[in-house]
Amino acid sequence: MKAMILAAGRGERMRPLTDTTPKPLLKVNQHRLIEHHIFNLKTAGITELVINTAWLADQIHQHLGDGSNYGVSIQYSDEGEALETGGGINKALPLLGDDYFLVVNGDVWCDYNFKTLPTLKADYVAHLVLVNNPEQHPDGDFSIEKGLLSNNDENKKTYSGIGLFRPEMFSGQAEERFSLAPLLREGADIKKISAELYEGDWYDIGTPERLQQLKKLVN
Repeated sequence: MKAMILAAGRGERMRPLTDTTPKPLLKVNQHRLIEHHIFNLKTAGITELVINTAWLADQIHQHLGDGSNYGVSIQYSDEGEALETGGGINKALPLLGDDYFLVVNGDVWCDYNFKTLPTLKADYVAHLVLVNNPEQHPDGDFSIEKGLLSNNDENKKTYSGIGLFRPEMFSGQAEERFSLAPLLREGADIKKISAELYEGDWYDIGTPERLQQLKKLVN
C-alpha cells in the first residue's frame, strides 16, 4: 500500500514559525513532524510515499530527498499553490496507483500504529480514523454508527487526518482546488465509509503554543 503525506499548506496559524519553515518541517524535539510520520509508516512496512508540496516546497525536497536516508521511497506532487486537501489528493492520484491508499495529515503528531489499519472493504470508498475532540475543536466532525461514518450530530468525534481512500472517490471532480469534507459527508450519507475511534496520543499542531505543549509531552 502507498501512503500520501499532506504537506502543502501555508500554516497561517503557525506564523511566524512558518514564514521561513514549512509546517511539516517544524521540529518536535529531535525530529520534524513529517519525519515522525515517515518513521511510523516505515515501521508498519509502508515504504512507498507521496508527499504534496506548495509553500516553501524546495525546503521539503532538500530535507527529505528521495527518502533513501529514511529507508523509504518518496515521490512529490508539486502544486505551486496549495489545492486544499481534496484537490491535493486528486492531483496526486497518478502517483498513488489504482488500489486504495493511506493519507496522513503532515501537521498532526500521533502514535497510531498503521499496522492496525483494516483492509478496506470492496464496496467502501474510504475508512477514517477519528479521535476524541481536542479542546480547540469541541464540536467534532462526524459520529460512528455500527462501524460506519455518520453525519449524525450526536456523539461527534474529530477526523484525525488519517484515512484510507479509493481513487474512485475523487472521480468526476471538475474543480482543481476543492475540500475533502463534502466528499466525506456524501460518502457518509450513502454509508460507503467505515470508521474507527482511536484513543491513543494524537495532537493537532495548529499554533505555536500547541507545538510548545507537545514538546514538553514528547521525549
